[in-house]
Amino acid sequence: MTKKSNNKIFIFLPDGIGLRNFAFTNFHNLGLEKGFEIIFWNATPFNLESLGFKEIKIENPRIHPLTEFYKNAQIQIELNQNIVRANDTVYDTYRFPLTNKNVKSFIKNTVHKFIIFLNNSPQGLNRIKEKINLHERKTKLYFDSLKTLKQEKPALVFCTNQRITAAVAPILAAQDIGIPTATFIFSWDNLPKGIKIIKTDFYFVWSEHMKNELQYYYPEINEGQIYITGTPQFEPHFEKQFIVSKQTFFKEYGLDLSKKYICFSGDDVTTSPNDPQYLLDVAKAVAQLNAKGYNLGIIFRRCPVDFSDRFDFVLEKYKNIIISIAPLWKNIGDTWSTVLPTKEDLILQMNTIFHSEFVINLGSSMVFDFVSFKKPCAFINYEVVNKNFPNWSVEKIYNFIHFRSMPSKDSVYWFTNPAELGKQIEKILGANDTTVVKNAQHWFEIINQHPPQKASERIWKAIEEITKKEL
Repeated sequence: MTKKSNNKIFIFLPDGIGLRNFAFTNFHNLGLEKGFEIIFWNATPFNLESLGFKEIKIENPRIHPLTEFYKNAQIQIELNQNIVRANDTVYDTYRFPLTNKNVKSFIKNTVHKFIIFLNNSPQGLNRIKEKINLHERKTKLYFDSLKTLKQEKPALVFCTNQRITAAVAPILAAQDIGIPTATFIFSWDNLPKGIKIIKTDFYFVWSEHMKNELQYYYPEINEGQIYITGTPQFEPHFEKQFIVSKQTFFKEYGLDLSKKYICFSGDDVTTSPNDPQYLLDVAKAVAQLNAKGYNLGIIFRRCPVDFSDRFDFVLEKYKNIIISIAPLWKNIGDTWSTVLPTKEDLILQMNTIFHSEFVINLGSSMVFDFVSFKKPCAFINYEVVNKNFPNWSVEKIYNFIHFRSMPSKDSVYWFTNPAELGKQIEKILGANDTTVVKNAQHWFEIINQHPPQKASERIWKAIEEITKKEL
């Protein structure tokens, strides 16, 4: 079946992550310019019609009760298979431990382990995936999706996130009636985790590096199914018209025009439970430097889904040094998955970067956001005793697979000792050597296809090519 005459593209948003990449960038306008009819198939609470976009809402998408159970088993089996494939136990560190809070959870976890035991092989993994598909084809979501697709007849269903179970039924519905499907691998660290939940006809990846990862973990995917596009998430950094003056930005957020600011970028509590202590250590170091004649401040940008009060004591103690500029995300529901990004936050993030000297964080992709502005990143790399998280460690974080893509350890500065933070900050501020930024740029080029501002253009080119294929 040839799709040459059909220019209708469904952009499926199973959750809010796709909003940042595909609704708040220039992706939509570029597609319209190329003559596509774009309809967002929207399962998020966000109203895209408010932006002037065409959308078809998926109200309250519900998966089959057993799907989440089988999905969790699938992830564990994939991690087991990755250990065998790579002879590397690092994949164990991606697991979340099961907790037996009561008799019900104990029984559930026991059955879960038994299912994994019975299916702990490539053949068993396929059985689990078939179970998911079997159950999802029985859901109201599947039949509603079939009805919508038969009415609208899009040339392609493009899913913006490969890991969401609510995407399984709509993708199956499209495949069952012969509509091509594609998905976007949305994050640089996703593939080693065993969280490619949906199976599509085509895959859009950030880079050659990610393409190699996809084929390594999923050898059944052939080269012709993969398009290297880059990710749109970095595109706004190159739209300099959104940068405001120092006077405007500093006035709006209560910053001191006489100070230079360092950005401390927070993680969620699971990734970095010790962030409050790290922020405290950095604030102490800055206070000591200011006593020596420096005039520094800290901009604290918390993780957008972290609404905890865990930083309050540090912010209060060092309120003369730390200015908290919260991300402009909207909490539309009552779970973390309904905390949605906004276009305003993309602009805020850009200006925070532009008006900061460098960023400090624990292993975050903010290194790439800052190098887009030719600014360095410092990774925190020392342990803190935390009795509430006895099994957490910095070493575990930096052993994750995605850090192996770093071409040189000097792609970032490393904060390895709280007692030395002042000297290290002085070194960064006084550095005339651009080696770290150049190495970070090289790392960015490995992780994301360059030029980064052309990602949406490459995605539309791939979509155009797919819609002209005969399947």
